[in-house]
Amino acid sequence: MAIKKSKIAIGFIVAGIMTLIFGIISVSMGPAVMRDQIIKNTVIDPQNELSYTMWKDLPVPFFMSVYFFDVLNPQEILKGEKPMVEERGPYVYRKQCRKENITFHPNGTVSYKEYRRYFFERSMSVGNESDVVTIPNMLVLGAAVMLENMPYALRLLISATFKGFKEGPFLTKTVGELMWGYDSKLVEFLNKYVPGMLPSTGKFGLFVEFNNSNTGLFTVHTGKDDIKNVHKVDSWNGLRELTYWRTPQCNMINGTAGQLWPPFMTKESTLRFYSPDACRSLELVYKQSGSMKGIPSYRFVAPKTMFANGTDYAPNEGFCPCRQSGLLNVSACHHNSPTFISQPHFINGDPALQDFVLGLHPNEDKHDLFIDIHPLTGVPLNVSIRLQLNLYMKRVPGFTETGKISEVVMPMLWFAESGYIDGPVLTTFHTNLVILPAVMEYMQYIFIALGLVTIVVASLVHYKVKTSPKLYVISTVTEKLGKKDCKNDTVPSRSTSTSTEEQTPLLQDNTNQKTHR
Repeated sequence: MAIKKSKIAIGFIVAGIMTLIFGIISVSMGPAVMRDQIIKNTVIDPQNELSYTMWKDLPVPFFMSVYFFDVLNPQEILKGEKPMVEERGPYVYRKQCRKENITFHPNGTVSYKEYRRYFFERSMSVGNESDVVTIPNMLVLGAAVMLENMPYALRLLISATFKGFKEGPFLTKTVGELMWGYDSKLVEFLNKYVPGMLPSTGKFGLFVEFNNSNTGLFTVHTGKDDIKNVHKVDSWNGLRELTYWRTPQCNMINGTAGQLWPPFMTKESTLRFYSPDACRSLELVYKQSGSMKGIPSYRFVAPKTMFANGTDYAPNEGFCPCRQSGLLNVSACHHNSPTFISQPHFINGDPALQDFVLGLHPNEDKHDLFIDIHPLTGVPLNVSIRLQLNLYMKRVPGFTETGKISEVVMPMLWFAESGYIDGPVLTTFHTNLVILPAVMEYMQYIFIALGLVTIVVASLVHYKVKTSPKLYVISTVTEKLGKKDCKNDTVPSRSTSTSTEEQTPLLQDNTNQKTHR
């Protein structure tokens, strides 16, 4: 019996050691296994069903919210007074993106064109597309600045042309017309006699080039050769660098296409991406850690230097000619139109920009852009890219439409492109990247604890068996005898009676001897 218990104890010790070893191996190898799985599922590959679908079709809701700066005092502006504006909106559009012409190349890259469409969401908007707002007329005031160095007589002739087509310095149109285009006889005239001057050959609108269009031919790395390069842009429209700016650094095409990033990010990482609409690469920096519905995230925001001028931040000198910090001159890539991009309400810009216009109320929570990203996979969880479109306008001699306008960078509208993971995609993401890794981690330590407990208990049992084997034997014999005695309690024993009889005379003899003495 003792030998049997000893063997059982040894068996448990071996099992405990194996369990402990398995737990230790899991702890040491678990992160490597998880890393390999992330790499495998992050590579752009049609066989990776979830990640490839997310990359190809963006299966999460994405919206563009547009806010117009309605001009309240157009006549006073022509007299040289400060512009006064009132923010109108948001007018919300659901954005639909899809990649087409997807072509994989032998060098580990893939090319595609991404098409985008916008659909008005009345339930999410504060008004309708039929709402009327007043903004500066880019065709008139923009042309005046573009042509200010032309001969004076030619400027007078062009000004007369504007009057002939009844084009004034300000436009009062519906939101839908300003967004997606309106019929203009001046546009028809310019397209006929000055082809190429305007970006479109049909209607003129601020977002007419956005709807039913693509962002150009992107070629990005699939990550098969090096996961650190996954999603990074190899070329755009066949170019590996731009030609808009004055320095090689500013012309570089850096980062991804702005939808997904390489995995294994740290707080020292930056989010770089190329934006065709901004005509340059942008870079966001880490701000804080957080979580979204249980999924850990890093928040990246725009640094104060993103749109700083060359005087305040030397590396941005190549984006000049510059004005105040907080503005990006995009005229070079927008048909030389004097347009500038900034953050909404000139947040993070030179305070003078806000002083030149009445009715601006910058707020970091409402107007700063951010991207919340899952650092382990490089997948954005919550995104809000907020930018403002501005027109530089001033008085130009020969163009009577400019009146006595003071030199000002006039905000026209700002928009936020935002989206977040939700629904089935969020559930799948949460299960695969939060629950399962947590279960695996807990199981590792459970195996270690179980192995240690089993080894300790089994060792104690084995020690007792080896050091006191007789105790177990005696106990066993005693138990058997005890059982036999119980069976014979009701039957008198002959030997016992005889023994008693023999003892009685002896007791009597002892008593007599004591009395005699």
